[in-house]
Amino acid sequence: MSANTIQRQRLEQRFELWDANGDGQVDKSDYEAEARRILSSFSEAETTTKGKAVLDAYRNMWTIAAKSGGIAETGALNPEQFNAASEKSMLDRGEQGFAEVLRPCIAAVANLADEDDDGEVDRDEFARWLNAIGVPNDPAQLFERLDSNKSGTLTTDELVQAVRDYHEGKLDVPLLGR
Repeated sequence: MSANTIQRQRLEQRFELWDANGDGQVDKSDYEAEARRILSSFSEAETTTKGKAVLDAYRNMWTIAAKSGGIAETGALNPEQFNAASEKSMLDRGEQGFAEVLRPCIAAVANLADEDDDGEVDRDEFARWLNAIGVPNDPAQLFERLDSNKSGTLTTDELVQAVRDYHEGKLDVPLLGR
């Protein structure tokens, strides 16, 4: 299965975001750079439990990308390889692919944003998340849109669905950074 135009554009945007050093390829250090940027925006140290979880989740995403791209973890993916690896590991596998590839990362970032440690992200925590990763959208309006069960909090499942909707072109807010 091949990615549609919107999916391909979203993968290209993701590649550009992750190519932190601008060398035209992504590698483990690029994924770690995004994790560190998110940690920094929340003023969280890498050595805390939450900090380690975010860094480990991004490293795991890289491991999956490298394996799907047929390269060693010490290698790098060019844009075409990255797109093919993302399609293979995530897009072609639908819900299961998103759950395996993105869920651990989203859960770690949600846990980071969850200041009261209740296991869910409330309106204020979500606003802080969006502000931290530089998403200019109105947090309150977007929160209402994502809160599918109208509970007043966002679960990891709702956040995973939002990221999936983003990659499918149903939502224009990249919750993992931009």
